[in-house]
Amino acid sequence: MRKLLTAGIAGISAFVAVVFLSGYGYIFKALAINLKKGPFTPSIDDEEKFPSRIIRNRHPKRWKKHISYNKKELSARVLEELKKTRASSLLVLHDGKLLHEEYWKDHDVSSLMNSFSMAKGVLSVLTGCAIDDGYIESENQLISTVFPQYQNSRFGKYLTFKHLMTMQAGLDWEEEYHHPFAENSRQYFVDDLASQAFGIDFKEMPGEKYEYQSVAAQLLGLALREATGKDLAAYLSEKIWQPLGMESHAKWSVDEKGVEKAFCCIHAVTRDFAKLGQFIMQKGEWEGKQLISKEYCEKLLSPTKENDAFCYTIWADDENDYRCRFFYGFLGQFIIMIPEKKMVIVKTGFYNRLDVDKKKRPLQVKLLVEELTKLV
Repeated sequence: MRKLLTAGIAGISAFVAVVFLSGYGYIFKALAINLKKGPFTPSIDDEEKFPSRIIRNRHPKRWKKHISYNKKELSARVLEELKKTRASSLLVLHDGKLLHEEYWKDHDVSSLMNSFSMAKGVLSVLTGCAIDDGYIESENQLISTVFPQYQNSRFGKYLTFKHLMTMQAGLDWEEEYHHPFAENSRQYFVDDLASQAFGIDFKEMPGEKYEYQSVAAQLLGLALREATGKDLAAYLSEKIWQPLGMESHAKWSVDEKGVEKAFCCIHAVTRDFAKLGQFIMQKGEWEGKQLISKEYCEKLLSPTKENDAFCYTIWADDENDYRCRFFYGFLGQFIIMIPEKKMVIVKTGFYNRLDVDKKKRPLQVKLLVEELTKLV
């Protein structure tokens, strides 16, 4: 028995050593974090799992309620879909007022919930702010002007801010969420995001092909930090959270070096996600002030030639009765903007098997638009 025990311990020790030497030590960090603080897989409730920077609000302004606030019942189709996909919140704005608001699974109006990849759209918004502020010349500025190491790269010397926002970076990265050894899994738990991002090489010329890659967003976040000289959370607070009078502070998860997880992980209340959607739908105007140039916001919401379902890290659907734009995050997080109906829909949840169309757009967005526009 003692020999078997000794052999077992030796085997486990050898396995652990191989995992660390192979660069997968983050898996043990993931196990430690999740066994202590929650489910093993990523969750909308990951706010306390990682260190973070505060996105401070100032002089909060609450939404006014619509005359029909929570007076109209949701359709059976919507309720069934929300139950199936483990929704945690649903909020509908009409003409800048709260029309419907509902929470589930121990969440409420004060719950900070994980944006996941909706944060990528926020990065594109911040890029517009940086252009307006003169930190960046335009979205066509080369990344090599910020990170000179790319000047010596065959393909990297052509990389621009726009390429990172439109997912046309040409990086040697496979977007994969389904096993713990994938780069995306490493990205979620790694201690040094910059080291990982700068270690990814190029496989083709930027600007020639659409390929969704979370590392492109992380590079964009790093470039914004370098260009502005500010933490992303501080810049987001300065340019968006405070001017819009967000109802609550938010948090942006960071790695062990204090660098924001730019590809994901802004934790905010549903009402403030809705305010962000209303602001972008109004093309950067808020209470009579143009906080981001209208010209940039129009680019932000315009589909690319390479993929007519994708804009500047914001998704597009012009093929249904009501055209919409939407922020889209892992596990079914959405900020949906429907200009024709003056509506914004925010839905958060915890479901990673959403059906998608041929352009990788979740069919749930189409369902929500079809059903919830009937409320007005």
